[in-house]
Amino acid sequence: MRTSLTLKGLLLRSSGVLLIAAAAPAFADDQAAPAPAAAPAAATPPAPFLKISGHVEGGITTNLDSQGTNPPLNWGHLFTDRANQPVLNQAMLTVEHPIDSSAKTANFGFRIQGVYGSDARVTHTLGLFNNTTNNINQFDLFEAHVDAHLPILASGGMDIKAGIYPTLEGAEVMDGTGNFFYSHNYIFNFGVPLKHTGVMTVTHFSHGVDIYVGVDSGVNTSFGFGGDNNGAPAFHGGIGFTIGKNVTVLATTHIGPEDARGSVDFNGKVINVNSALRYLNDIVITAKIGSKLVSTTDINYIRDDGYKVSGGGISEQLVYTLTDQVSLGLREEIWDDANNYFVSAFPGTHDYVLNEKGLFPASNTTIFAPNTPNQDTTYSEVTFGLNWKPKIPAYTKNFSLLIRPEARFDVALNKNSRPFLLNTAGFGTKKGQMTFGIDMIVGF
Repeated sequence: MRTSLTLKGLLLRSSGVLLIAAAAPAFADDQAAPAPAAAPAAATPPAPFLKISGHVEGGITTNLDSQGTNPPLNWGHLFTDRANQPVLNQAMLTVEHPIDSSAKTANFGFRIQGVYGSDARVTHTLGLFNNTTNNINQFDLFEAHVDAHLPILASGGMDIKAGIYPTLEGAEVMDGTGNFFYSHNYIFNFGVPLKHTGVMTVTHFSHGVDIYVGVDSGVNTSFGFGGDNNGAPAFHGGIGFTIGKNVTVLATTHIGPEDARGSVDFNGKVINVNSALRYLNDIVITAKIGSKLVSTTDINYIRDDGYKVSGGGISEQLVYTLTDQVSLGLREEIWDDANNYFVSAFPGTHDYVLNEKGLFPASNTTIFAPNTPNQDTTYSEVTFGLNWKPKIPAYTKNFSLLIRPEARFDVALNKNSRPFLLNTAGFGTKKGQMTFGIDMIVGF
């Protein structure tokens, strides 16, 4: 018995020592200290309600030939029409609250984009800021619309915008930062609208298919007698889709009456301006070729039933990214003005707007080439350009700088057409024209 009790006592004492040893903290040289608890991840700050951005763009386009007109003009150009004269193209400010088109819930926003500069001469929405100044630099609204994203009709929902908004058509845009080249092609200048006032919807279906449907007051117009040059609405719409991973296609049309009140055709017959339709059709195909080369093909056709005139062509643009700072570009285009109706020059600061209102020829000095209607002129232009984004100091991180030099050659392909180098009477005297342009865009 005694032996058993003694043994039990020893066992109990040994167990107690083991329990105490297990409960005691370990010394630093026995094992590593436990890792501290991970700090909670910092919450992502919410995006600001308002997004404010802008840029200032200025440049010059030189013409190797002397010019007879006053001011000297680069024929076939609208935004870079002033030869050998530095211009402020755009001083732009954008204030917006963007919608989230990928959201599964409804959300709302808006966008206002105002501009001051020489570009506004040919971007005016009729009825807004048309005659606020006689200067080459004018005010305009590129965009002013309210937006909504609604999770309806399709898997990706529907986006709606109402107000003043840019056209769907064409590969180039009014905002200078959205183009590779300083000058614009014939399609952008003469073959597509610039903007509309109305309502546009885009419905996002599966497999990258978007359907656009909208109604507006016409090309570059607003509402009312002073804002719309006739009394009829227009349809604007199209389809966008992808082919594989690297090709996107956007096919669009704008159909509606566009001739101004009081218009008469080449035979002096009064045009029914509310029923004579103008058809503006455009297809843009963008393809990424490898990691550095992008191809943009723009196919265009325009017809006006009132004057029985048509035009159209194709533009091909290749952009190669050489480095993070330098890209090279080539644009080739053929555009046919079958009746010498669409390609024009607007020497006066209000000529473009007056022409849209139908106040020609008594109230403006618009020039049609070669001043002979119903004759064909087919234009070709080849433009070589470079985009340089120089590195800027770190403390200017909210700013950007882009410099875009280019060389451009325009030519009339028809045997007897000589629309370039206008003389003092506004008649063309040469088949071709060489220009060199350069601009600088400071963004913020």
